[in-house]
Amino acid sequence: MKRFLKFFLGLAVFGIFAYTLVFLYRKSQPEAVVFQTKSPFVSSIIKKTVATGSVIPRREVEIKPKVSGIVSEIYIVEGDMIRKGDMIGKVNIIPDMANLNAAESRVRRAQIGSDEAKWHYERQKKLYDRQVIAVAEFEKADLAYRTAKEELDAAENNLQIIREGAAQRSGQATNTIIQSTITGMVLDVPIREGNSVTESNTFNSGTTIAVVADMGEMIFEGKVDETEVGKIREGMNLILTIGALEGETFDAELEHIAPKGVLENGSVQFRIKAKVALKRGAFIRAGYSANADIVLDRRDSILVVEESLVGFSNDSAFVEVETSPGVFEKRYVETGLSDGIYLEVLSGVTETDKLKWVQ
Repeated sequence: MKRFLKFFLGLAVFGIFAYTLVFLYRKSQPEAVVFQTKSPFVSSIIKKTVATGSVIPRREVEIKPKVSGIVSEIYIVEGDMIRKGDMIGKVNIIPDMANLNAAESRVRRAQIGSDEAKWHYERQKKLYDRQVIAVAEFEKADLAYRTAKEELDAAENNLQIIREGAAQRSGQATNTIIQSTITGMVLDVPIREGNSVTESNTFNSGTTIAVVADMGEMIFEGKVDETEVGKIREGMNLILTIGALEGETFDAELEHIAPKGVLENGSVQFRIKAKVALKRGAFIRAGYSANADIVLDRRDSILVVEESLVGFSNDSAFVEVETSPGVFEKRYVETGLSDGIYLEVLSGVTETDKLKWVQ
């Protein structure tokens, strides 16, 4: 029994010793490196730069009153579609007291002059009918009477313009009625009934009654950094992405590049404008923020590889192609356009080749 126990213990110690040797041997062996491979494929590459900005109407007009006063009525609200000549609001004139007093005084003086000229005309007419005075004397009285009546009419019209904004004899709509100057959509009505407004004149831009824009023609207005502006030109295609319209893209054509840059946040920015091609049924609100991808170059249906698979040595590019399982050879390739992720391969590999990829 003791001999059996000794034999069993010896066998166990030997087994543990043998297992330890095998384990240490395996640990000392280098692990086999397994590389993943990827193949070239046919795709398109678009090289682009991004401009940030907003989409605005090409034609946006601020409607201003022709006279100063108090807004008594507003006929429109934001979002209304109006046509050129439609009434927007009405202004009650608050006349200047000095001008009003002078106009009233002028009417009184003109009335006195007209009465006197009329009396003199009637007296001269009676004498002329009796052939007491010559024709020349009568004609002078007639001219003075007609001149006095014209002066009275002018004074009364001037007083009416000061009080009401227009004279009835002019045959035109009163200046107190504010009309739209274009056909479009009302974007904003910054004033309310009871607000004071100032007329637009040489010395004052006037109070804005409403903002009207043609929403059928929109443009993208953005800025491009000075490092990119040399790569773009008028006529280039843009792809607009509007943040408020998720998943929607719009085509646009670059129309204008500012000849002068503006320093912003330490870099020079150049303003650009592009015409937006609107889609049927899609409504773009004025002021939507947008990003424009400006297509600098494009290749369609070309052989491409991931740029991470390509190595560079001096002025040459190369890849490692799998010739047999786990065996790779270095092969030089000719490259073309790159968008930073994918690289065009002109020669050196085919779609069936497997290229080494290190994750």
